[in-house]
Amino acid sequence: MNPNPPNEPREPKGSASFSSIPDTRRFAEALRAAGRRLVFGLRLWASVCLALYVAFWLELDQPVWAGTTAAIVCQPRLGASLRKGWFRMMGTPVGAVAIVLLTACFPQDRCLFFLGLALWGAMCAFVSTILRNYAAYAAALAGYTSVIIAGDQLGATGGPDGEAFLLAVTRVTEIGIGIVSAGVVLAGTDLGGAQRRLAAVFAALTAGIATNFARTLTSAGRELSHTQSIRRDLLRGVIALDPVIDETIGESSQIRYHSPILQGAADGLVGALAGWRAVANHLAHLTSEQGRAEAAVILRALPAGLSSLLEHADPIRWTADPSGPQRSCDEAARRLIAFPARTPGLRMLADKTAEALAGISHTLNGLTLLAANPAQPLPRDRGVFHLRVADWLPAAVNAARAFVTMGVVALFWIVSAWPSGALALTWAAISVILFAPRADEAYVTAMGFLVGSGIAAVAAAVITFALLPGLETFAAFSLVIGAWLVPTGAAAAQPWQRITFAYMSGYFVPLLAPANQMSYDTVQFYNAVLAYLAGAGVAALSFCLIPPLSPEFRARRLWARTLRDLRRLAAGWTFDDWEGRIHGRLSAMPTQATPLQRAQLLAAMALGTEINRLRPVVRRFRLDADLETTLAALAQGNSATAAAGFSRLDEALSGYSETDALRGRAGILAISEVLTRHAAYFDEGVSG
Repeated sequence: MNPNPPNEPREPKGSASFSSIPDTRRFAEALRAAGRRLVFGLRLWASVCLALYVAFWLELDQPVWAGTTAAIVCQPRLGASLRKGWFRMMGTPVGAVAIVLLTACFPQDRCLFFLGLALWGAMCAFVSTILRNYAAYAAALAGYTSVIIAGDQLGATGGPDGEAFLLAVTRVTEIGIGIVSAGVVLAGTDLGGAQRRLAAVFAALTAGIATNFARTLTSAGRELSHTQSIRRDLLRGVIALDPVIDETIGESSQIRYHSPILQGAADGLVGALAGWRAVANHLAHLTSEQGRAEAAVILRALPAGLSSLLEHADPIRWTADPSGPQRSCDEAARRLIAFPARTPGLRMLADKTAEALAGISHTLNGLTLLAANPAQPLPRDRGVFHLRVADWLPAAVNAARAFVTMGVVALFWIVSAWPSGALALTWAAISVILFAPRADEAYVTAMGFLVGSGIAAVAAAVITFALLPGLETFAAFSLVIGAWLVPTGAAAAQPWQRITFAYMSGYFVPLLAPANQMSYDTVQFYNAVLAYLAGAGVAALSFCLIPPLSPEFRARRLWARTLRDLRRLAAGWTFDDWEGRIHGRLSAMPTQATPLQRAQLLAAMALGTEINRLRPVVRRFRLDADLETTLAALAQGNSATAAAGFSRLDEALSGYSETDALRGRAGILAISEVLTRHAAYFDEGVSG
């Protein structure tokens, strides 16, 4: 094809085409990306080779698990690799101890042994679903590590042989070698960048919230519909922070020590969004003149220059020096809390603006930690771990699936006396436990695992029978497996068919099954491959027969459970960590959830928080009976009656001149506006 068609003028030779500059940049970026992927493939290969070399040198009976672990732990990013290795080191001994205890409990009873093994796998699938990120991976690993060790000690028809302890020690050693090998290679070749990436994301989200919140005040809420869509987009960004935080914790011991600060920074973003939402909704309820007047009062109460600083927030400057904006936000929050407002509307605007600024300050505190600013001493708050379980039902479904799948495979093994039944059970357990927390992506991942393992099996057969018999040195062996690991590892680091390529590289080693004394028995090899694929296929089929809960159903349950808990709170229940509970629900919302559903969860969180704050205020003025009558209407799903009750309560508090009474009236105003805006949600029935 002619690159210069006749109807287009030719450019003079030697001249630079301006339009070619973007193409050149894209080409250069593509080359850099390809280089990064190739480097990862090389790291993967080096990690596997180092693990296998150490295992061969120690003459371990199955060095395959050292190489497999190194391949699995090795990730394109350093923080993810180290974090995954750390949790693998935690989950493996737990699984080893479990199988030793199980063997001791049922040394002669094959059926009870398999029943206990299936129950253990189900329990690990349950726990891995309620945990998150690499903690979930550790729970899953504890489940299928037990199956791996059990498979090594079972005979052709199943039944423990009493060598569980020795096998457990050996497998833990082999897996530990793989973890250390991958960590050494990655730490020696990758400087990491998760801390920088997280700082950039925090700064961008914080600047986005600050800028648009400042514009809400200056425009007096006239652009409510526009800011509403912006808030929902920012909320999706906040929800997606959790894996990035976990990866950053894996890279730095300092960050790990101060990890509660990062969680507080993420919670601060949610708090800032909630405060911004309350301010925007209140201003939108006022006339243009009233909105401008009240917003102007709040703007005048802010420290000089803060409004401009927020409206023109620069993520790059905030990343370089977050301490300055943080001090300004803290000072402004203190001023607004002490601001002598004379009306409930102004009091609410001042308090909600202070909440938004306090949330921004918490996030900037996390940004200060990431920026490692020596001028700002960081609080050494270890915090308390809170397990936020959004919904127990998905975990129960995953546990039932794991139990049924492992039980069916074990039963088939016993009945058929298949010599490779242990391998089929092992691979079925790996797939059904490991992929269960991925919800609607579980079947796709299981199929990618099956396809990737099948392709890797073909490569393993070619290398085992065509190339390895002629090799005598470990260096030659390493070059041969590198011809497969490097390109598939590089392909696993790119987005297209990433899952399939990941398992083509990650599970190539167990299919190759390298050992000090290699076996070239074709029948044994193909029986093993058949068992691998059969186990993976049964697990993939289980995700079709017992499918995960649909995203729409899960979103609806989270939506309904939040409303149920709000009604319980109104009825007098006590929740120690109300905001944390709703944060967990927001994080668990599937990506297919509607923006309105997320907004309603945020509204429920704000309403519950205001109710908790209002109760001690009205108790002081002996109006708690009136409040409980009003909240009883809210608990019954009658928001109109509740709104009328809050109006009467506001009139009762108006007779008091104390600051607490005015702050209580401000809280009632915030409650009334939330009830008005989301009346359809609060009046909805609860299911589940």
